Amino acid sequence: MASKMMNSVVAFFDEPFADAVVLGFKIDGHLLVEAVLIAAIVFLLMQKSYQPEKKPLTQNEIDQLCDEWVPDPLHPPITEAMQAKVPVLESAAGPHTIVAGKDVLNLSCANYLGLVGHPRVKETCNSALNKYGVGACGPRGFYGTIDVHLDLEAKIAQFLKTPDSILYSYGLATIASVIPAFCKRGDLILADEGVHWGIQNGLYLSRSTVKLFKHNDMKHLESLLEEVFREDKRKKKALNRRFIVVEAIYQNSGLMTPLDEVIRLKEKYKFRVLVDESHSLGVLGKTGRGITEHFNLPVEKVDILTAAMGHALGSVGGFCTGSAKVVDHQRLSGAGYCFSASLPPYLASGSIAAIEIIEENPDLLVNLRRNIITFRRSLSNIQEVVVSGHNFSPLIFLHLKTPSSPDVDGLLLQEIADQMLEKESVLISVTKRSFLDKCKFPIGLRLTVSAAHTEEELHAAAGSLQRVVQIVLQQR
Repeated sequence: MASKMMNSVVAFFDEPFADAVVLGFKIDGHLLVEAVLIAAIVFLLMQKSYQPEKKPLTQNEIDQLCDEWVPDPLHPPITEAMQAKVPVLESAAGPHTIVAGKDVLNLSCANYLGLVGHPRVKETCNSALNKYGVGACGPRGFYGTIDVHLDLEAKIAQFLKTPDSILYSYGLATIASVIPAFCKRGDLILADEGVHWGIQNGLYLSRSTVKLFKHNDMKHLESLLEEVFREDKRKKKALNRRFIVVEAIYQNSGLMTPLDEVIRLKEKYKFRVLVDESHSLGVLGKTGRGITEHFNLPVEKVDILTAAMGHALGSVGGFCTGSAKVVDHQRLSGAGYCFSASLPPYLASGSIAAIEIIEENPDLLVNLRRNIITFRRSLSNIQEVVVSGHNFSPLIFLHLKTPSSPDVDGLLLQEIADQMLEKESVLISVTKRSFLDKCKFPIGLRLTVSAAHTEEELHAAAGSLQRVVQIVLQQR
């Protein structure tokens, strides 16, 4: 019986619908089915949706919910390492400074050429203060542009042999503004995994697709480029903006990027290159013009160059330099340029004086390189640590040969830094990073070398560090 009914239904739907007779009228079968469906839909739409009964909570229920509620913390747990006291400088951050009323050797500030407190820079800044006052009180596009800003932009372009340059008021905001100005959602950026937080922030703000390659590993970079090339060929994707982002000397490791190899890869795979020269300007190259001079490469091979002026130039702020189109684009799209009060005029004047000093005194770079080599050799005698960083880098990092956990190592290294300051009158620092910083390099001691240091001071500092490291590690 069931089989006969099933066959009848199948036959009914396989063949054109049979006509039906309703109230003596002959109706097409299709129309009958459609009418039934429409009626069902109208019926369902007219039904009231289910709403649970709104019953107010009792006072006991409210009290119970309040007792059980645990708010999320506004900040991470405060650790012992976070509570360490920071030394307060009571004088200029020169090769020597005063901390707690005591003169100490300063190996913690990035005053690479010793221009902080230079008489010529101070005189220039004083003259600018008398003429312009302290600040510009407005962004560059809203009456914040002063003639010394234009003079400094022209001086930077002339010094680095680029067509044009643009100033930013804050060094860290420079690269964080430049990257989003050129890269948007859908663009592709290949960046070194060891870049500092300012670059990381720029990558995040750009909303681009970001792929990280292993720190200073050109083979891994080329493998990513090859992977992108194969993906493009397979999907036949439309072209988009593509950048390789590196630092000339990495702030987090002191290593130097092999720019010649980076340029070769960018030309082979049709990418653009952005290089941050914050720690190489005034340091690398025969005349301090940075990494392109060091590798004897035309500066136009690099599409965009950025740098903070708070290191070798002993000032504040940053700049981006390159083609006229690169610079002009940022005057309406660089967030740090458009929305920040412009660089105080006396700092712009001081930066001009600093560049002129570098041009007129090549011995500064000779002294810096000699001091770097001297200090690195002296530090190599400390058996308990590993000395890292490029041989030409004024940034030197010391890591424990037998590390344990980051928290334990941090307290140990901070004890070394504290004893160096208290007992040896030498100011050094421990690498500390924000919780927002994605760099995973091991914690270590961070030392900076200046052209204004003497070889005797550096030898003595290395000897003091060796004694303190041995004492602290024996107490562990």
